[in-house]
Amino acid sequence: MQLFNSMTGRKETLEAVDNTVRIYACGPTVYNFFHIGNGRAFTVYDVLRRYLQYKGYNVQFVQNFTDVDDKIINKANEEGTDFTSVSQKYMNEYFTDADGLNIQRATVHPLATENIQQIIDIVATLVEKGHAYVLDNDVYFRVRSFKDYGQLLGQSIDDLSSGARISVDDRKEDALDFALWKGAKEGEPYWESPWGKGRPGWHIECSAMAKRYLGDTIDIHCGGSDLRFPHHTNEIAQSECANGCKFSKMWFHVGFVNVNNEKMSKSKNNFFTVRDLAAVYGYEPLRYFAISAHYRSPINYEPDLILQAKASLDRLYNCVDNLDFLASSASETALTESENEVLAKFDVFRARFEENMDDDLNTANALSVLFEFVREINSTVADVKYSKEFYEKLKSLFMVLASALGLLYNQGKSALEEEIEKLIEERQQARKNKNFARADEIRDELKARGIVLEDTKDGVKWKMV
Repeated sequence: MQLFNSMTGRKETLEAVDNTVRIYACGPTVYNFFHIGNGRAFTVYDVLRRYLQYKGYNVQFVQNFTDVDDKIINKANEEGTDFTSVSQKYMNEYFTDADGLNIQRATVHPLATENIQQIIDIVATLVEKGHAYVLDNDVYFRVRSFKDYGQLLGQSIDDLSSGARISVDDRKEDALDFALWKGAKEGEPYWESPWGKGRPGWHIECSAMAKRYLGDTIDIHCGGSDLRFPHHTNEIAQSECANGCKFSKMWFHVGFVNVNNEKMSKSKNNFFTVRDLAAVYGYEPLRYFAISAHYRSPINYEPDLILQAKASLDRLYNCVDNLDFLASSASETALTESENEVLAKFDVFRARFEENMDDDLNTANALSVLFEFVREINSTVADVKYSKEFYEKLKSLFMVLASALGLLYNQGKSALEEEIEKLIEERQQARKNKNFARADEIRDELKARGIVLEDTKDGVKWKMV
């Protein structure tokens, strides 16, 4: 499998020691619901993880929560509560939305506040090695002590200037120097340290948690494109200076979700939360939308694209439902040689699916393969009857590929579907009993609810209109 490494600017073959892939992904700062841009990134990380698992790798996946931060503290002050109440509330809200998007729980979801000692230890090491310096109760990283600073951007230190999320402090040796430890201000949460009461800087927490849970060198570090600088650039500098080795073998960055071709972000107040969009469209169409374009490409949010995603999912579900329907009335005989030959022809779709996913996780092309698979299934089962096992094996092959993308996870029958099927059974019995009035009454009742029945040679099908 090849992935694009943002550090080198080219696709590289993934190499795993002992068949294990260690992934660290930057998680949310928990002070609000996450927006569709965050949702795209989290979904793509999940697809990467699922596909590696599909390939047979053991994946150790760590995604943190930043649970102490200026934004969290400000939110707590606005709400007249404490920072832990805010962070806990929005961690819970994160899981509600992540579960809705079918994002697997991480192997570990560490919190910054659970790793204070690990953070202090790294900061102390950096001070001892001369890569950091103390100013009053603050500790800053000395960027010019790391010769490769800016390598992730392909720029030198002199090409860079202080930007977003870099604090301006005339006391610093260099404008690019960044805080590893912040001295406590009045009314803020703090922890004891060798430099006095304070709390961690933003960047250092990820270095500490990656080291604690995955080791000094990890295989893949994931994040949004906006995190390349300063966050990931600073992570690399502090980790490699502290540990004396490469921090991450690969850097995996997900493109923006734009609105009107502008980057979506909380700071611009042009974002849509996953929670709000899910209330309108459901979660699964949002997941489909997130992977409908190549992960490195920006994608523009438009309501029509979510509706298209919903329609595409309906086609996939209809295919699976049709196989279930055909299996329900098929014979219980063993697979014949000719059926095995027909099933073998579908292996080409698995091969093509893997070919695209192996090429830098090309989910857009992989989805196209799924729809070609659907067309071939529909054509194959249209006029020929097969055994129950045939339909079940064909469905299983299709679902394995869909599941590698985390799709079709709402296949279980709802209470409404079960009610509809009971009414259809009652209608069929009424027709057998020549009670056509009751049969027509049931059909009209379902039609009034937007449910149309179709009598076929294989039985009764229904659909919502």
